[in-house]
Amino acid sequence: MIIKICGIKNEDTLLCCERNGVNFFGMIFYKKSPRNISFKNASMLQNISQNLNINGVGVFVNKNIVELEEMIKNLKLKFVQLHGSEDEQYIKTLKKMNIKIIKSISISNVNDLNKIYKYESVDYFLFDYKPLKGELPGGNSKSFDWNILKNLETKKPWFLSGGINTDNIKQILKDINPLGVDLSSGVEKELGIKDNGIINNFIGKLKDA
Repeated sequence: MIIKICGIKNEDTLLCCERNGVNFFGMIFYKKSPRNISFKNASMLQNISQNLNINGVGVFVNKNIVELEEMIKNLKLKFVQLHGSEDEQYIKTLKKMNIKIIKSISISNVNDLNKIYKYESVDYFLFDYKPLKGELPGGNSKSFDWNILKNLETKKPWFLSGGINTDNIKQILKDINPLGVDLSSGVEKELGIKDNGIINNFIGKLKDA
């Protein structure tokens, strides 16, 4: 099981993730998000992670591609997650920078699975709750009907996201068994504030499942 925790903003949480064997930490560059991170803090976390086993992921929403290329270069990002309406050409341009791309796919019904065919060049898919007007692109503590994924046909590795927490992880493993899970609000004590105790508890439940 690949584990990604999104919205990491400080060293203490990063090190907690490392101790728990979390594979990826997401840094959100989206000003409307309560989990938005500054370039300075992201640079600090990236530098720390160079000596760890966990990989940083820059999370972006319809970012100007020239600005994004600069950020990838300056932060030495190896992984980028796209959470907007970026198209295949946008992705192909970024792939020239020798990075791995996670593309978020918003799901509300089985027809939404057809979106995966628009993105030949991505490395991972991330299936998330489809936000309503006025909601954030991700991190809404809401889930879609995960049974929809039983109709999924793809050879690409994928993450399940949206409303995952300590209460439902065992059921997710039993019913869906995704390659990876992506959490944010599910390991927070309040909006945008991660809690090491909840992270420890979640990983414990995952290992016991």
